[in-house]
Amino acid sequence: MLPLALALPLALAGCAEAPTPVPQATGEPSMYRSLASPGAVVDADAARAMISLYRANKGLGPLTVDPGLQKVAEAQARAMAADGKISHDAHGSLTQRLSAAGYGKNTAVENVSAGYHTLAEAFSGWRDSPPHNANMLAKGVKRMGIATAYAPGAKYKVFWTLVLAD
Repeated sequence: MLPLALALPLALAGCAEAPTPVPQATGEPSMYRSLASPGAVVDADAARAMISLYRANKGLGPLTVDPGLQKVAEAQARAMAADGKISHDAHGSLTQRLSAAGYGKNTAVENVSAGYHTLAEAFSGWRDSPPHNANMLAKGVKRMGIATAYAPGAKYKVFWTLVLAD
């Protein structure tokens, strides 16, 4: 038999309702937020800041987010997610896609990838890949668009497109 001093608090605890969990803001920077969920959107301003700082450390100019390039990147990321594979040509060539969006003969480069769940992972992967890194450090580019698309049934889940142009 339990002593009365222990029995009373245990009996009262059994009558109490379980606390309702309250969602808490994580305070986590957006670059670490998982984009592997429906409706998740990459923080283009955080990406711009991250890539611009990287470029500045290499003596290159900053980037601005261009709404038209955002749309080009979004369409490409969605097309890759729909196909379930990484491709520069899932929605037409970069030149074709830029021309269709009203960009003439701009100097432009593109990174496409998949499988990275956060902006930080994508940036690190691109930085560690010589061709992707060369694109992020392309001279003369000043504008960018970046997008992801989530495909839960695809092997890579999150598809990325980064478009940089002069």
